[in-house]
Amino acid sequence: MNIPKDNYLILFDGVCNLCNSSVQFVLKHDKNNRFIFSSLQGEIAEKIIENFNIDTDNIDSIILFTPEEKLFYKSTAALKIAYRLKFPISLLSIFFIFPRVIRDIVYDFIAKNRYKWFGKSESCYMPTPELSKKFLD
Repeated sequence: MNIPKDNYLILFDGVCNLCNSSVQFVLKHDKNNRFIFSSLQGEIAEKIIENFNIDTDNIDSIILFTPEEKLFYKSTAALKIAYRLKFPISLLSIFFIFPRVIRDIVYDFIAKNRYKWFGKSESCYMPTPELSKKFLD
């Protein structure tokens, strides 16, 4: 896979309006230019899903792939992303004090309802030409 070294890859649901808004939020607040992106509907995500045998019935909204080639899902992925953003957003990582099972219950509730509450796009988010280098496919 052609993932640049030292970058965190965020795999996101490219047709989810909430997910697309979250990607735009990360782009705006990425303090060290460390995040790159790929939609879950793309080829890069497909390879990672296959290589790591990810159950897409249970994980369908966000995956964080680290430079150490570790994967994080759901609330853990979201909080690890927040931790690497500008202050005060990084303070959201305080929610790590709650057990993952509790965080994921809240995360799953939002993820389950994301299309109903925020809508669905007909196509994946298209970045501006200057941001396109941050998107792998």
